[in-house]
Amino acid sequence: MPLAPALLLAGCGGPASILAPEGPIASADLAILLNALAIMLVIVVPTILATLGVAWWYRAGNARAHYRPDFVYSGRVELIVWSIPIMVILFLGGVIWIGSHDLDPGRPIPSRQPPLEVQVVSLDWAWLFIYPEQQVASLNALALPVGVPVHLRLTSASVMNSFFVPRLGSQIYAMNGMETQLNLRADRAGQFYGQSAHFSGDGFSDMHFAVQALPGVGFAQWVKAAQASQSILEDRSYADLVRQHRPIAHSTMRAPQGTLFDAVVAQHIAPAPGPQAGPRGHAQSAPSSSGASHHAG
Repeated sequence: MPLAPALLLAGCGGPASILAPEGPIASADLAILLNALAIMLVIVVPTILATLGVAWWYRAGNARAHYRPDFVYSGRVELIVWSIPIMVILFLGGVIWIGSHDLDPGRPIPSRQPPLEVQVVSLDWAWLFIYPEQQVASLNALALPVGVPVHLRLTSASVMNSFFVPRLGSQIYAMNGMETQLNLRADRAGQFYGQSAHFSGDGFSDMHFAVQALPGVGFAQWVKAAQASQSILEDRSYADLVRQHRPIAHSTMRAPQGTLFDAVVAQHIAPAPGPQAGPRGHAQSAPSSSGASHHAG
């Protein structure tokens, strides 16, 4: 029994662990998780100890234990049995209420520096990141400056997906014809794991991306290199990206157009067909339709 916690935590702290936060949002998420755990242990631990104690005290060999077959009701026992769970529920509700307001995904992170604007489009099965102010874009790689808040606007070119960087916090959905918002910040340089946390087709397992938190100079160099790329994100190249691929390698490109994300949200660009159920459950392409996003949901 003493080794059980060590075994349970043996896989924690890895590249995708929520127990190793690297930003204010992830740190607050972890605090909520630990607070909720502590509150629940207040009832779980005494219940386990009481169960073991009752079993030991009322064993057949204990002559001091009183056998009371006619015992039916005790107001004191009922008060204890019901008051403790009610208090636990009230404490958990308070923690969740406060946390859900403080960690609203659309709430900006207080900072003296203006946030970096990033537009995110989920594809089948990859992530497209557009930096409108820098006029660059990247595929399956999200570069962030350390210590600078990042404001992400998310949508989907096809089916519903879920954007999640465990060590930065706050999973949020991306849906076609809709826009969601998320604010994050990386407080330490490094590379973190990002993923889709929602099943979206047979290429879902490859739908992960790298998050690079770079110092200010490193991020400027990354932007400069992307601006020098020979690849350009435009209508034709975007049409190639929305086709189903598996897997898709990292790449950077120029993005001078600046209106692609808004066109996807407004459905001025037709949504991709998304995975369709084919023979024996295999995914297959289908003609694009306005109802593709509803089918995905």
